[in-house]
Parts: sequence; structure tokens; C-alpha cells
Amino acid sequence: MNIPSELDQVELEDKLGSFLATIRDQGRTMLLPALIETQKLFGYISKEHASKIGKDLKVPLADVTGVIEFYSMLSTLPVKKPKLRVCSSPVCVAQGANQFMEQSREDYSIEKVACLGLCDQAPALMSGDIQIGQASWEKIIKKIPISFPNIYGDRILTKYINPETGPSLEKYLERNGFRTLEQVLTSSPKEIIATIKSSGLKGRGGAGFPTGLKWEGAAQAKDDTKYIICNADESEPGTFKDRALLLGDPFSIIEGILIAAYAIGATQGYLYIRGEYPDVHSVIQNVLSQALEAGYLGENILSKGFNFHLEVRSGAGAYICGEETALFESIEGKRGFPRIKPPFPTTHGLFGKPTVINNVETFANVPIIFSDGVESYKNIGSESVPGPRLFSLSGDISKPGIYEVTQPITLKELIFEKAGGLPSDSAIKGVLFGGAAGKFIGPESLDLLLTEEEARSKGLSLGSGAIMVFDQRRNMKEVIASLGNFFAHESCGKCYPCQLGTQRQVEILDRNLNGGMISGDISRLKDVGWTMTDASLCGLGQTAGLAVLSALDLWPEIFNEKEL
Repeated sequence: MNIPSELDQVELEDKLGSFLATIRDQGRTMLLPALIETQKLFGYISKEHASKIGKDLKVPLADVTGVIEFYSMLSTLPVKKPKLRVCSSPVCVAQGANQFMEQSREDYSIEKVACLGLCDQAPALMSGDIQIGQASWEKIIKKIPISFPNIYGDRILTKYINPETGPSLEKYLERNGFRTLEQVLTSSPKEIIATIKSSGLKGRGGAGFPTGLKWEGAAQAKDDTKYIICNADESEPGTFKDRALLLGDPFSIIEGILIAAYAIGATQGYLYIRGEYPDVHSVIQNVLSQALEAGYLGENILSKGFNFHLEVRSGAGAYICGEETALFESIEGKRGFPRIKPPFPTTHGLFGKPTVINNVETFANVPIIFSDGVESYKNIGSESVPGPRLFSLSGDISKPGIYEVTQPITLKELIFEKAGGLPSDSAIKGVLFGGAAGKFIGPESLDLLLTEEEARSKGLSLGSGAIMVFDQRRNMKEVIASLGNFFAHESCGKCYPCQLGTQRQVEILDRNLNGGMISGDISRLKDVGWTMTDASLCGLGQTAGLAVLSALDLWPEIFNEKEL
């Protein structure tokens, strides 16, 4: 990095001082934003700056240091070379990320990161705030940014996404945007929740919990202060659908958030966006400013006496913060440790108050339910999970991108009919279904219907809609080792089954990659996997061994034990 001159240093200190002055009164909840701003200004967070931030926000230095160490995008040390953040997710590793890192070490400070959400353009990296897909030296030197994800399918949820024009309030209003909100504000909150329950909308973030029941629980909670959170911390390897919605149709998401806020009686909300999406941050900040200026956010919205404020918060490189209670901890200015449940967020969420948290795709569905009607909405999708569904398809596929599915199709149809099959003459080796937290399936299982009911009957989960395709050319030992490294890196360490299990798992997988496992490793790998599944505190540990266990069943020949 370039060392700032004395004059530059003074200017940067002034900028940090001004920023801290604007947030000082909010206290600890602004700790992560202060640290992120310091990282941006100086390239790292010195002990002096950490002390200053702690003093201004009244947070002990030990706690400040603990938060810095928790998030991978924050650093306490300067780097002498330009930094490249290289994605090490399964698709990027399969398509040469590890080799690219080795070739770049002489000229760059390399940081291996868990996932950049650019799986359709693997291998991916970041140079500063520039995201680069299908990485090459020319793209790095010229800082050629990624392209917008390709979108395919029936285009109901993604109908108005046009990367060439981008979002604007004027265009949103031209297509009757916020008209649904206006209608909703003439109904009672109970009627709104009843409509959501009747629609059968379920969360699209992975857990699939009924949205109406979640809203009803928070609405019935006895408290004057309630919160709405949009979880845009899209960190599941293989998933990049929410990024397209945020960049292409953010006003529909805001409208969905506003409807939820009115339904449960919330006046404050947060849109928590992963730190690896700098382009999304700038778009959303602009969109919120437009909405606020036009009276769709803030006080007395649409002159209906409804008040709601929406604030953007940034993640800083922690997959665990996609777990709802860990995300609360992050907003509160703490390390992103998941909480023990119960109590549940609908009664004891952010700052201990009733909270509804849904992901981006879930909120984007809400306006459609009210504008098109419940019966029309229920005619889309499957019986138990109505509505359109987005799938992120990446890897060895002719047309990687986002696929909107409105009527059930099989995985084979998606890969070979919708996505054009494989780009090479090679056959499919396997598909990682449901993201890093999912399972591998072989080519004999491609007749799987893409519904939650069918997936569950096969011991699978749609998860966040991530589907990664690997052909016969790929080194599956390397791919599986990347999964082990991902979970070992992203485990928060709060519970022992996950903390120790992910470390033992990656040690065995790395041995397998680098020369062969020792006698008993296969048995140990199974024991570790099932222990994490059965005993971990949150979904990260509970799913950390699933892909590996499925790989052991599918491809026992790639796990080679050596006798001692």
C-alpha cells in the first residue's frame, strides 16, 4: 500500500475525527461502522485508532480488539504490497484460484477469502473495492470490474431488473411502485399478516420458516420498540442471487420491508449488507436517499402517520453473521457469536427487542403477493412453498447465472435445457446442491425435482438456492478440501463441536489432498462430521460436515488411507 504523506495523514485523521463525531452519541452499536471506516481510510486499524474509537464509543479496548480480530476484512497491520483478496470457494478453487494465488504472491499481498459471491464469474477476486471475475492479469492491471449476473427464467421476481439502466425511484413509480404500500396502509396490521400467512410465503434464506408466523409472533410481542432487519449478508458459497436483486430492483425490497414494519409495529430497520459487495452499498445508499427525500421513508410516510427509518449496516467478512442472532450481535457492536435459542428473535431479537429478520429474496416477494393477489401467487411454485424461486447456478455450465423458477422442474432440466449443459465434452462428476452447507449428488440423481418437498424426501435441502456443477476434469480432492478450509475459517468458535470439529475435518482433508490420509482417518472424518451435525449450536456447525459425508459415500476412491 502507499504510505500517506504527513499532509495526507492529517487529512485522514480529520476525516476519521469528523466521522466519529457524527456517530459518538450512538455508542457501541456503531463500533463496526467505525472500524470499517478506519480500515478504508488507513488500510488497517492501528492500536492508537482502536483506542480512540473505543474511547469515543465507550467500548473497552479489549472488546474493540476482539471485534477487529473476528472479522476477516479488518486488519491491525499495514501491508507493503497491494492486496488481492482471492476467493477460495469450491467453484473458484475448481477453476484455478489456488494456482492464481501462487502466481501472484511475488507482486501482491494475498488474502484467501471464503467467498466473494461471484461464483458465476469464477475465479473471482477483489483489488481494493474493485471486484474482478474470471480473473486474469489484464483485468487486475486495468481493474476491469465484474459484469452483472445473467438472469434467466420466467422473470416474475426479476422482471424489472435491467443492468443497463439501473434502479431509479422515477422508474419504480412508473410501474406502480409503492402503490402496494399505499394500499397496505389503509388496512390493519392483522389483515396484512393474514394475507402473508394465506400466501404460504416461506423464507428464502435457507431455513424456509413460514414468513407469516414470524411476523405474527413479533406483532403479538408486548413491547413498544420493535425492529425489522433485511439480511443481505449473502455469504453462502455458490449464492449470488440477492446481489442481483439489490442492484437491479432495490425499491421492491424496501417496499417489502416497509410492509413488514407496518405489520409488526416497527419504526426502525437495518439492511445488513455483506462487506464484499461495495457496489451494492453505493447503490442502496443512493436508493435510500431517494426514498427518504420522496417521503417513502422517515416520518409520516404517505401522510398516513406511519414512521419508519431504515439504516444500512455493513458486514466485514464473517459468514456466521448470516445466522440471524449472530447478525444481531454484529449490529450491536460485538463479535458475531450466535445466541442460544430460545428465546427467539420474535420476542428477544436485536437489542433484546422483538425483531423480524428476513432475507432479500423474501422481502422482494412481499409486494407481489399484494399486487397480484394471494391466489395468483399460490399458483406459482410448489404446493408447500408457493411463489417464484431463484437459483444461483455456477461451475462447469454453459450459461452460469440466476435462474428464476416459477413451476417445478428437475435439476436435469435446469442444467441441460435451461442452462445449455456443460461447456466441454466432459461429463458431470457431481453437483454440490444447496451451497457449502449442502450435499454432493451424483449424475444418477439429476432427476431431482427442484421443490422443497422433493429435496427433503431425498435428504437434501434447497437451502439458499445454490447449485454448483463440477465435471470429470475437476480435482474433487481440492474442491472438498476447500469446503473444509471454508468451515474451519468461518467457525466462530463459540461451541466445541464446531470449533474443534471443523479443525479436525480440515486437517484430514488437507492430508488427503497432500499425499494421503493415515490409517483410521475415514472413520475419524465420519465421527467428526456426525458429531458436528448432532451437537453444534447453530446451522454452521450442523451443516459443516454434510458435503464431506456425502462425498465419502459418492466417491470413496478419492479418500486414500495409508497404513502407518
